[in-house]
Amino acid sequence: MADDENGGDRRSFITNASRAAMAAGLVGGYGAFAIVAGRFLYPATSDDVMWQFVTESDGIKVGESIRYRGPSGETINITRRSRAGGADDHIALPSTCPHLGCQVRWEEQNKRFFCPCHNGVFDPAGKAIAGPPGEAGQWLPRYELHVENGLLMIAVPPPRFSDADEKGGVIEGDDCVSGPGHDPCLAGRPRRGGSVA
Repeated sequence: MADDENGGDRRSFITNASRAAMAAGLVGGYGAFAIVAGRFLYPATSDDVMWQFVTESDGIKVGESIRYRGPSGETINITRRSRAGGADDHIALPSTCPHLGCQVRWEEQNKRFFCPCHNGVFDPAGKAIAGPPGEAGQWLPRYELHVENGLLMIAVPPPRFSDADEKGGVIEGDDCVSGPGHDPCLAGRPRRGGSVA
């Protein structure tokens, strides 16, 4: 009789322990799934930015544009639109076309941003007005700017890769050819060691 009671106690203990382990596994599994789903459905906000120096506020003439490379490698067009003396004088837009990722350039003579791949045209505020981006109603998102003690600063996302250039800076040379039908800027680019990617 004692053996039956011990066997019954062991069976009930094993049954209860198995149920508890299964419940813990289900809670853990579904909990992890809920966290991943939550991150997908509610992505992190863009509050995580860093402010970087671009140039002196008067370092860009009205109508002129410079290209700036952010710390994560993104290329940004910064154009001066007026001479009021604040950050609103300038606009900073990514140089990557939302259509197929070609390089968008500011054309002072036409007062527009132009994508040479498929003749995409964006107005001075970054709204697409012609070409495939215009047909799709796309925009070039703006980067936040501010002027501090006469210095133009830009809010950029921090670098995501360990080998990113955390300094960022103005792109001095312009080795890309601009013309309709193709974008040579998308060709292989020199890596840090000098070889083409």
